[in-house]
Amino acid sequence: MLKNLYFLIFVIAIASGCADDCTTTQKYLTYEPVYQTTAAVREALNFSTVPRDINTPGRLYFKDGYMYINEIGEGIHVIDNRNPAIPQKIGFVTIPGNFDLAAKGNYLYADSYVDLVVLDISDPTDIREVNRMETVFGDYGIWAGRFDATSQVILTEYNEMWVEQEIDTDCDDNNVWLGRAPFAEDQVVQLRGATSSFANTSSASGNVGIGGSMARFTIYDKFLYTVDFSDMRLFDLSEATAPEKTNTIPLGWDIETIFPYGDKLFIGARNGMHIYDNANPESPVRLSTYQHVQSCDPVVVRDDYAFVTLRSGSECQGFINQLDVVDITDLRDPTLLKTYEMSNPHGLGVNGDCLFITEGEFGLRYLDAADVNDISEVGFIDGLHSIDVIALDEVLMVIGNDGFHQYSYNCDDKSWTYLSSLAIAQL
Repeated sequence: MLKNLYFLIFVIAIASGCADDCTTTQKYLTYEPVYQTTAAVREALNFSTVPRDINTPGRLYFKDGYMYINEIGEGIHVIDNRNPAIPQKIGFVTIPGNFDLAAKGNYLYADSYVDLVVLDISDPTDIREVNRMETVFGDYGIWAGRFDATSQVILTEYNEMWVEQEIDTDCDDNNVWLGRAPFAEDQVVQLRGATSSFANTSSASGNVGIGGSMARFTIYDKFLYTVDFSDMRLFDLSEATAPEKTNTIPLGWDIETIFPYGDKLFIGARNGMHIYDNANPESPVRLSTYQHVQSCDPVVVRDDYAFVTLRSGSECQGFINQLDVVDITDLRDPTLLKTYEMSNPHGLGVNGDCLFITEGEFGLRYLDAADVNDISEVGFIDGLHSIDVIALDEVLMVIGNDGFHQYSYNCDDKSWTYLSSLAIAQL
């Protein structure tokens, strides 16, 4: 078992008094790591026809009339959405350490901490694990999930803990102490954000599902592409039930999303958008980078234009909220065409002239993007919490902290109508 270790987030020292021995009480917040054996994690995967409440939704994924909604770190809700006006929860797949998913044909591919899991979804009421590629992700995309090969354990979570410590002091007037909690000599912990989502998928081979705009998994041709903080990993799906890891491509730092369009890949990073030529799907080649200020930035593409949202927030390390329209006519020289002010844009989806932007706690925005130089607002739903969208033909699917919502819409007459909701459980 790994040595016990603590990661200091911040420290608040409270002076307890100044006597002859001059002591001070330090109080600091730590996170105590919790480990599970890899065997326990892998044995926990199962499918139940008893639906669970949606508590902390992550990715949206649509395939053949069914919605697959990720419960962050825990698994996937399965919803019969063949009638969007009456969605029906039909089951839940428990997958410890699950954050991302993508599907092709009868198979869905999902992460489980360090593993890639293959699920047979030919019958969505009886989903089964058919294969597992072990330890292919390392500490893929999450601040927990670190794997120790020697002990065969996975760091699955941290428990919050306040610690008080009495120390000697020189009795000065400074009653705030900043420092580090003690580590084992050979231990280092790095916390990384776990936010991720999906891109609207355009596949050369068809029969691939569709997801939202903040994808870290996507499928093109016969390959599954996954991105983490700095790398893109490729898996050959020629044998659908036995993916073969084939290539790892360094991308740089702060990578967030991947979006396939035609035979190109658009990679969203916190400091820009990278464009890759994917004419050879086994070996994507970087063409260019559109740079912007530090910010969260999912991207979607339509014809010769990329739509990039930049968002502020502590996890994004930025201070602006806007929509950038980028001219990608010359893929080797992407240029900013125009910027539109937003409230706090998260995910986005585009279908024809219709552009939808989720504004977090501020609502949901419906835009007319027929003229990229003069994008206008069609409608805005205030008070609806929205994080990501899937814009199918005539049906808009929206996920947020208050539920999964659906609307019918028409890009010709610029209308939209409420269809249904699945509420988030009140914790």
